[in-house]
Amino acid sequence: MLLNALLILLPLFIGYLIPVRHHAALRLIQGTLSKMVYLILALMGMSLAGVDNLGSNMAVILNVSAVMLGCITLANLAALWWLDRRRGGAQQPATGPQPGKLRMMAESLQLALVVLGGFLVGLLLDLSALPIEQWSEWALMLLLLLIGIQMRNSGMHLRQILLNRWGMSIALCVMVSSWAGALLAALLLDLPPFDALALASSFGWYSLSGILVSDALGPVMGSAAFLGDLGRELLAIMLIPVLMRRHPSAAIGYGGATSLDFTLPVIQRSGGIAVVPVAVVSGFILSLLGPILVLFFLSL
Repeated sequence: MLLNALLILLPLFIGYLIPVRHHAALRLIQGTLSKMVYLILALMGMSLAGVDNLGSNMAVILNVSAVMLGCITLANLAALWWLDRRRGGAQQPATGPQPGKLRMMAESLQLALVVLGGFLVGLLLDLSALPIEQWSEWALMLLLLLIGIQMRNSGMHLRQILLNRWGMSIALCVMVSSWAGALLAALLLDLPPFDALALASSFGWYSLSGILVSDALGPVMGSAAFLGDLGRELLAIMLIPVLMRRHPSAAIGYGGATSLDFTLPVIQRSGGIAVVPVAVVSGFILSLLGPILVLFFLSL
């Protein structure tokens, strides 16, 4: 799993090594990035339509996943709001004129509709013969390569990417507040505390939580963990454009481990290239700790 995280980072750093001098090429890269965000989200929606074994025990699955997601979301957003306050209030990382609230809400809705559109296409058409997951991985790798090129040519130093204290603080806030939300959910659902902590410790990495929790606690809890983390990613896609202007830590951190991959394009689109190192560091730390912590809590 550490190898998977490093493979995700590889195209980012390869892109960082590529200098681009022509302004026309940089504009082309920026335009391509915007279009690829929609492509990746549409492919994600199509892949969701092919998920199996979610029909049985759906009431229990939805109840557990909804309560866990609600409690963790409230705890995460409160902790990340506190982090922004501690950093000196709202700080806008992006440059240039910023869109109004209505435009940001419209962009969030547009991103959600792209995922929904991909999901409906997956339901209406038989896409089982198509390598949707592989296409998503290729598109993501290309997008990360282009983001790396953009980072290099924005004058960002490698030290800013690797040693980002803001990103480390966000990861710590997300981790601790996720546990606090999980313990509250455990009280509401009458779940064993360590089971709830295991469900919360994947930090949005739904493929990880679904597999590990199913192996230890059965398919019902595994499906609940999967849906809870999936809901976190979908909520992050909608919240990032709205939160970025006044609450950048919440916008970057709420997606948890997914800020390293699938929500990174949305973060970059909403906050600019300056927030990419913050998201990469935060997402990498949570992706690294996720499998270790899930297995640790499941063993207790």
